[in-house]
Amino acid sequence: MSSKLPVSIFNDVIGPVMRGPSSSHCAAALRIGRLARDLMDGQFNEVLVEFDRQGSLPTTHDSQGSDMGLFGGLLGWDAADERLPSSPQALRDQGVQIRIETVDAGDPHPNTYRLTLRHGQERHMVRAISTGGGMMEVLGLDGFTVSMFGDCFETLLWVPNGGAQLAQQLATRVSAAAILVHESGDGQLVEVKAGGFVSEQTIAQLNGSFAIRAVKRLSPVLPVLSRKDTRILFTTCAEMLRHDQGRATPLWKLAVEYEMARGGLTEAEVVAQMLEIVRILRRSIAKGIAGTNYDDRVLGHQSGRFNELMQAGRLLDVGSLNRIILYVTALMEVKSSMGVIVAAPTAGACAALPGAVIAMAEEMGLGEEEMAKAMLASGLIGVFIATRWTFAAEVGGCQAEGGSAACMAAAALAGMAKGTLAESVAAASMAFQSMLGLICDPIANRVEAPCLGKNVMAASNALACANMALAGYDPVIPLDEVIETAQRVAGQMPRELRCTALGGLSITPTSLAIEQRLAARKTTACGNHCNCH
Repeated sequence: MSSKLPVSIFNDVIGPVMRGPSSSHCAAALRIGRLARDLMDGQFNEVLVEFDRQGSLPTTHDSQGSDMGLFGGLLGWDAADERLPSSPQALRDQGVQIRIETVDAGDPHPNTYRLTLRHGQERHMVRAISTGGGMMEVLGLDGFTVSMFGDCFETLLWVPNGGAQLAQQLATRVSAAAILVHESGDGQLVEVKAGGFVSEQTIAQLNGSFAIRAVKRLSPVLPVLSRKDTRILFTTCAEMLRHDQGRATPLWKLAVEYEMARGGLTEAEVVAQMLEIVRILRRSIAKGIAGTNYDDRVLGHQSGRFNELMQAGRLLDVGSLNRIILYVTALMEVKSSMGVIVAAPTAGACAALPGAVIAMAEEMGLGEEEMAKAMLASGLIGVFIATRWTFAAEVGGCQAEGGSAACMAAAALAGMAKGTLAESVAAASMAFQSMLGLICDPIANRVEAPCLGKNVMAASNALACANMALAGYDPVIPLDEVIETAQRVAGQMPRELRCTALGGLSITPTSLAIEQRLAARKTTACGNHCNCH
């Protein structure tokens, strides 16, 4: 596998804006589908989807949103499109034959998608993985080993030979982040990664000399693109502290500096982008409290009753924590009803960080700009996690999702209270330490319970650790070492406890009974012969 794409706060950590229960299943699958659609120029009438028997997808692709995300992407829809839950049937209504099969492929990554698309005599095969938080990587294309993250405009040119010479000619004519030549037994594939597509005129000029068999153009699917001169200021917490040189720069300012370098953005653009995310989150919180409905879920609307009792003073007095619990619950309910949420850092852990930050900011009388700064601070902590490890529960258990969210939220809260850079980092370390080893065992194979409780726990933990850091508590273990430890613990964690619906609470009699009841309800709603799920 290739080296990882340089991490961006808006690509990898705070985002995407989406619908669906799981970012690693739904949002990443949608991005894979979008790239596959472009590979076929939007024209196909057969789709074969294959999942490895030993991966996470055979047991979760339906209930956790892989199907609706993948097929929504093949339709060209956006991750926040309200039609997503109906995408499988919408694709069939267009005359597309869909087959989903479980195979013995021996794929090393648990979230591996193998797609074969056909239209007449044209056929293309894609092998891709979901790496967590909506991020993905295309590893194989028609037998060629590639590495595509959706961060560039990709122009693909198939030639029988002479790929190296074609690449040299292209290098003199286009400004590209990279021009790569891939080999297979049936010829060569020249891949141009750039800020725009190679023009028709340039391809026409080269075609006579190189007998170009086919040309495909794949549009980027990430919000922040990579460039030839992409710069990364630091990739670990220790490097960040050395970069700061003892100036005690607020964490959010360092986050802005990082994203400006990574994405070629201005400070105003970085802050404005996070402000928009904050506003989306606040609208979702309000929608959740007002009430949500969705048939295929375990938990109903609960945040409204919590709000009523909180306003009436009938709950135990835990101060600002009650508002945090309310907002976390509201966001989780919006997610489970297929409303719009922000994966921060994932959909399964979408509520802990923003719920804690927005609730605490309101309690402190702070506005949306301060909320955005706190979210940026959290995003930089997330950069250190994503660069070295993952947010995918299928790889690391819920410590990768809820643990990361707690870690990021603690730093954000400490900074919002005017804590120093050192205090923000200490809060992050303490919060992550206390959630190592957390398993992922969704009840009834839905990302609702115990996910709600884990999001509340992550937010509560973040609040406690922020105050501990502000009071000078010693984290003992540096943040970088905690992240390394989480990665090591993940390797020691049984596959059954990493979001496979094969262990923990997910296999209790009650969980299995709920899953059967929801499946029966879905069949009744669609009709006995419906294949939309």
